[in-house]
Amino acid sequence: MFRLGRHVYGLSAIALGAVGLCWGDFAAVWQPFPDGAPGRQTIAYVVAGVFLASGLLLQWRRTAPIGAVLCAVLGLTFAGLWAGMRLATAPQMYVMYNGVAEQLAIALGGVAAFASLSEASWAPRLALVARIVFGVCCVVFGGAHFVYVNETAAMTPAYMPGGTTLWAQITGVCHAAAGLALISGVLALPAARLLTLMFIGFGALVWAPQLVSAGGEHISWAGNAINLSLIGAAWMIGDTVADAQGLVRAVFLPAVRADQRHESDAA
Repeated sequence: MFRLGRHVYGLSAIALGAVGLCWGDFAAVWQPFPDGAPGRQTIAYVVAGVFLASGLLLQWRRTAPIGAVLCAVLGLTFAGLWAGMRLATAPQMYVMYNGVAEQLAIALGGVAAFASLSEASWAPRLALVARIVFGVCCVVFGGAHFVYVNETAAMTPAYMPGGTTLWAQITGVCHAAAGLALISGVLALPAARLLTLMFIGFGALVWAPQLVSAGGEHISWAGNAINLSLIGAAWMIGDTVADAQGLVRAVFLPAVRADQRHESDAA
């Protein structure tokens, strides 16, 4: 897969911004904000504008770090709002953890993008933290597919072979497996790439059809934008894993080959 994570992630920010500007609201259930807050709609327009600007900034190398930081801050803000407004009031409900994990995963796409652009000595460590925490989020996603298997099955197209419940469970296992791979670092790159493809599949099979069946509804457009954000974030995490593996090869392979040549000459 081409390393287009930053650009795809930027497009998802543009999509979130466009949806926010069109409806003058946050992204439905995915972006909580107090209903009675003063100037709520004005804040929603400002946030949408920042998303839109961030997505554009991410398309150019020189301005991309700014866009990445803005997206990460917005994602972390909504993860915090999920935790404060919903998780804190109903910690016994698994869906609350899933909501926090979704916004955190989206924010980590921005963190990974910034790390990939930075030349600081700590940037690889930041990318590593983003990869591991993103993996934890994926494990949470996988758990949600089993805790809410009926609700997940209801979103699965009925024409899928084997039945909708089976696919809800399969995708739950895939989420968890990808998450564990990202946490451990074992097969992390194929896990990130396959996870990205799975999110793309969700978009094609679950979310995009809703634009036809309920095209005028805010939640349909918001859901598509959020899924695109998860695609971009997963793609970006995969790109940082690929960068890290390339760096390891660049550092160690010349030394290994030199040792092999030395042993060959000695023989």
